[in-house]
Amino acid sequence: MRPGKSVTRARRSALAEAGPNPEGKGQVGFLLDWEYSSPRSVVVKRPPQLLADYFTSLLVLSAAFKFKPVFGKAYYLYMDGAGWSLSLISPDEWNEDAKRNSYIGECVLHADSTWSIEPSENLGKRGIVDEALARFYAGFISKLKSKQVLEESLPVYEAGLPYYQRLFAAALSRSLKGSMSLGDQLGISAENWLKRMPLAPDGLLLSRNDDGAG
Repeated sequence: MRPGKSVTRARRSALAEAGPNPEGKGQVGFLLDWEYSSPRSVVVKRPPQLLADYFTSLLVLSAAFKFKPVFGKAYYLYMDGAGWSLSLISPDEWNEDAKRNSYIGECVLHADSTWSIEPSENLGKRGIVDEALARFYAGFISKLKSKQVLEESLPVYEAGLPYYQRLFAAALSRSLKGSMSLGDQLGISAENWLKRMPLAPDGLLLSRNDDGAG
């Protein structure tokens, strides 16, 4: 088989995974974005690390933003009404106390297309930030419980997400599944994965530092 055919098949697979008419980007623009977002340096991860990467990445990708994230750049996650927003503006640059008090933490997109969050001092104060994070954590646990194995819960294609969130959610899925495949972790029941979960959401946010980056 000629190399060109395998490339064409890979492109078709990417388009199929992302869904039809990706936000009017056109095939060429979309394929460039797909390649840009693709995970690199994927390695085996211990269960606590993989779960932490999954949780924090879903949290960031559930936030509102309209820019293409840059790998290694710092972004800032805030509560925004009933949801979340990812911003280029740090909490120190806001004049509004409400904005600073809604700050979750500093976010970084890593080469393997997973996100980490460095928690802010607002966490642990039993305020609105902790309450919102607890609700997201409960939803995450419920999502895992509803699936037989972990890989079935991965956001391969989330039609309801905006373009960049959907693009990087698909990249996250490929990254985590790649890590699980390398570690012979595919096919493990959600029940066994949940045994490795911290009992509080802030434990997941800290896992990347405590458990070593993958």
